[in-house]
Amino acid sequence: MAGTVVLGLLAVRGRGDRGGGLAEWSVGGRSLGAVFIWVLMAGEGYTSFSYLGAAGWGYNFGAPVLYVVAYMSCGYAVGYVVGPMLWRYARQHNLVSITDMIAHRYGRPWLGALMAVLATVFLLPYIQLQITGMGVVVSTISYGAVSLNWGYFIGFAVTTGFVVVSGLRGSAWVSVLKDVLVIGTLGFLAVYVPLHYFDGYGPLLDRIVTHKREWLTLPGHGDSGMGTAWFITTSLLNALTVVIFPTTVAGYLGARSADALRRNAIWLPAYNVLLFVPMLLGLAALFVVPGLVGADSNLALFKLVVDSLPAWSVGIIGVAAALSSVVPMAVFMLVIGTMWGRSVLSLVPRWQNRQKGAAQVVVVLAGAIALLLTYVAPNTLVRLSLISYEGMAQLVPMLLLGLVWRRLTWLGGVSGLAVGVSVVCALVFSGHDPVWGTNAGIVALVANVFVALAVTYATPAGRMERAGSGVGAKDGPVRPDTDVLAGDEFGSGVAGGNVGGRSS
Repeated sequence: MAGTVVLGLLAVRGRGDRGGGLAEWSVGGRSLGAVFIWVLMAGEGYTSFSYLGAAGWGYNFGAPVLYVVAYMSCGYAVGYVVGPMLWRYARQHNLVSITDMIAHRYGRPWLGALMAVLATVFLLPYIQLQITGMGVVVSTISYGAVSLNWGYFIGFAVTTGFVVVSGLRGSAWVSVLKDVLVIGTLGFLAVYVPLHYFDGYGPLLDRIVTHKREWLTLPGHGDSGMGTAWFITTSLLNALTVVIFPTTVAGYLGARSADALRRNAIWLPAYNVLLFVPMLLGLAALFVVPGLVGADSNLALFKLVVDSLPAWSVGIIGVAAALSSVVPMAVFMLVIGTMWGRSVLSLVPRWQNRQKGAAQVVVVLAGAIALLLTYVAPNTLVRLSLISYEGMAQLVPMLLLGLVWRRLTWLGGVSGLAVGVSVVCALVFSGHDPVWGTNAGIVALVANVFVALAVTYATPAGRMERAGSGVGAKDGPVRPDTDVLAGDEFGSGVAGGNVGGRSS
């Protein structure tokens, strides 16, 4: 962990005066190459859920956990098109976050501030989940010598230490260390566990097919409700959402070029092969440590190795799992700070020229709030996490549809967003997710788009707002009759039907 802090702090060494700006801190100065973007986005997507939750889902349900591989792979395919589009738009107008883009697109800075508040509500639970995962890992690999509470604090302190100083670049450097450890430890466990406990994959798979057949088909073990319709709709919804998730967009905007993002989209699915390991080990744990219930099922993978491996190897595996909490937590805290520094606090005159400082303060506050709630009210943010992804999905029409269709009005986008979030909250908190066998978020998204289109078409075309007059615009407002995606801004242009083409 000490090494992680040092590595994160060294990331800004030699950056000189470039270390002082918000763009350098929040999106790495838009200079990260394909390799750094790959490890950063892989690191952000491969969280403590991959070690704890994936094994726990495999242990409890079986086949439904494969939706993670499905939606991430499909999301990378969507990102091949969307990533370069968002990158060009942000680069053209000096934008650093999705809230920045929304404020600029609709010409209303207050709209960016509103989106920052909403996005923060949906992102804070993820910070708490990573803090919790970090505490569980540290306590487990220390054989209980380090308490959960100290594990929580270590996760917060390590992450805050380097992200405040080094920003996105520090997260990318730490991701390199994390990926080396993750690939090495999961590769080892994929061989070790089947051989040690079952004498090979053949006997393991034979036992699963013979004794746990229910785990191998949808909807999996138990009355989960996660059948075929749920699997398809969840994979579709998450594939659309992951490309506009603030942490994903931070990776997009940090890229050196659009081609780096396209190459990245091609390479990233290979990382998903690793996800099969904790899923399979979760199934293996059914025979080795049966009877785990509740939160204990998330420790299925670690219970396979803690008692059977020497302490030093448990430590290495634990560090890989701990860094799988630290890296995504760092990016979550970073994007919350960036959104508030650029879209909220910049509306206050005294903070307009101190955006980076404001963002760094918000990073510490966001992490501290999540840490405090982990101690005193752990279920508060956990309950919010039930709607986090489905809630964030409701920003898809406002951002993506708004960029490719200039007719969409701010009133239409906000109306659709309000309806979508309301439907998600009503369905999830009333216990109706899945609804009719489908993901509640996709139902809300359909309602969102319908309302956005209805309100937009009810608005006279002549009242189309000025795109491009929001916070961060460097070239003034765009005329109402000018498509925000046309011309050199997007290379060959979406209007010309060649999103993936090289920029001129």
